[in-house]
Order: sequence, then C-alpha cells, then structure tokens
Amino acid sequence: MKKQVFTLAAAAAVIATVAVAQDYSANLKARQGQFRIMALNVGILGGMAQGKIAYNAEAAQRAADTLVAVSHIDPGPLWPEGSDNMSIDGTRAMPSIWDENADFLAKWGGFGEAAAGMQQVAATGQEALGPAMGKLGGACKACHDSHRAPE
Repeated sequence: MKKQVFTLAAAAAVIATVAVAQDYSANLKARQGQFRIMALNVGILGGMAQGKIAYNAEAAQRAADTLVAVSHIDPGPLWPEGSDNMSIDGTRAMPSIWDENADFLAKWGGFGEAAAGMQQVAATGQEALGPAMGKLGGACKACHDSHRAPE
C-alpha cells in the first residue's frame, strides 16, 4: 500500500512539474514586448524617413540605439521550444523557428546587422533613413515570411 501511495505521489509530482514547465506565458509576453519596442522605434524612424514625423537627429539616434539594444537580447529564453502557434494560443510563431533554428537565428542576426546600419546613419539626416529603413524592413520581412504565421 505504501508503495502505491508513493508511486501515485511521485507520478503527481512529475505531472505537476511537466504542467508548470509548459507554461510559456511569461516567455510569450516578453517576446511580444520585445516586438512592441521594435515596432515603436521602427515607427519613429519610418515616420521620419517618410516625412510624417519631423526629423530629429537625437530622437532618430535614440530609436536606432534602442533597436540595436533589442537585437542583443538573447532569444533563447524568449523562444522555448513548444511555444509555437501549434502548441499555444496567442502567438504567430511557427514551429519552423525550432525545426529550422539556424535559419531563424541567422535572420535574427540579419535584423541586428540592419539595426546597426541604421544606428550608423540615424543622426546624419533624414535622407539617410530611407535606405536604412529598407534594410530593416527587409530583415523583418525575411523572418516573418519564414517563421510567422499570417493573421
């Protein structure tokens, strides 16, 4: 009898641990926050590039610096395997992120390179923003086309 109770208790503990390990809500919120920060700063730079927002060298530089900082966030904790759109609700992250992880990480690196390019030119004038925005947009699109499900 004691053996059965111990076995059931051990099984319950394992199941509870697995259930807790499957809660990706904090990871999902963190990566969505990361993308909101990216979108906000890309919007500032894009608005300036298009003339919809008055160009301000300091604000452009801060936005570009923020994009570079975001690109340095370690993606590992934000993207645990099993936090894809086929496994949990509230995300458009496709399983290809983990199935083709080297490609995903390369595309994330491409965003970092594009952000660094923007950082180099952001304070040099509105005319420099357009080409750099094209590279940023291309980097974002490359990842979205491969690893983000459509709405």
